[in-house]
Amino acid sequence: MLRGGPCGAHWRPALALALLGLATILGASPTSGQRWPVPYKRFSFRPKTDPYCQAKYTFCPTGSPIPVMKDNDVIEVLRLQAPIWEFKYGDLLGHFKLMHDAVGFRSTLTGKNYTIEWYELFQLGNCTFPHLRPDKSAPFWCNQGAACFFEGIDDKHWKENGTLSVVATISGNTFNKVAEWVKQDNETGIYYETWTVRAGPGQGAQTWFESYDCSNFVLRTYKKLAEFGTEFKKIETNYTKIFLYSGEPIYLGNETSIFGPKGNKTLALAIKKFYGPFRPYLSTKDFLMNFLKIFDTVIIHRQFYLFYNFEYWFLPMKPPFVKITYEETPLPTRHTTFTDL
Repeated sequence: MLRGGPCGAHWRPALALALLGLATILGASPTSGQRWPVPYKRFSFRPKTDPYCQAKYTFCPTGSPIPVMKDNDVIEVLRLQAPIWEFKYGDLLGHFKLMHDAVGFRSTLTGKNYTIEWYELFQLGNCTFPHLRPDKSAPFWCNQGAACFFEGIDDKHWKENGTLSVVATISGNTFNKVAEWVKQDNETGIYYETWTVRAGPGQGAQTWFESYDCSNFVLRTYKKLAEFGTEFKKIETNYTKIFLYSGEPIYLGNETSIFGPKGNKTLALAIKKFYGPFRPYLSTKDFLMNFLKIFDTVIIHRQFYLFYNFEYWFLPMKPPFVKITYEETPLPTRHTTFTDL
């Protein structure tokens, strides 16, 4: 029961040994010389979404173009944070420090407020785990994330169970420069990544893969503002991160090399078996059975298959395996130039 099928006890450890054996044959590891963390891959354009991928909640329903501000406008930059899915569960997930982040802007000249946030087009589950379609040989991913800009700030949403606070003041000119950066960033950074993968929980532990989510977007925006000369207030800013802990990851290949006509059938089957229990459950019994299979694979057999940059990696998991944290990432320091001095 725990092994997810009559062959489960054999193929998983055997595959892990085979992968580690391959690493030994090729040298220190098949990723010898690999840059860590693996750089997030950017693209030259955002592809059209597949009609198969459908969002339960419409992405950016009130979105609007980013306006051009007058250079002499004085604009407040606001830190926005609230529990994820607050519209459905209230502050429940806030007790577990599962928070969503965004950036707000308040124009002094016009009195108008704006919100910008970055999130999944097809909800978190679709970005984290694939669909196993009978008409497709490979796992099918509905994974895109994008920025959503709209006029207004829902003060109640952010204040009631989260944070709405001014972190900096910028000019209209700086806002316009950041707006151009957002457009470029949004067209080249197209997919969502839930996990941050590290070698251990200790400070200074090697990071293998970085997440790419709402908080990452906020941090990138703050960093870009600092590059444009913005000085931030001295306040504490915490963010939610979901960690996986593993030994050095092993590169497996892309969809074609694994699932294509000349692919590795054993590896293809192992990856599909791994993702099977992560499908949406139909009943409490179904949920419990799948949970036991996931526990057996990730905790007992210490295996995880990560899809990153449209490529597959094997993670040899180790304690504490998975952890959700809510930790401080300091606001950036203003970049100074000779003209500032």
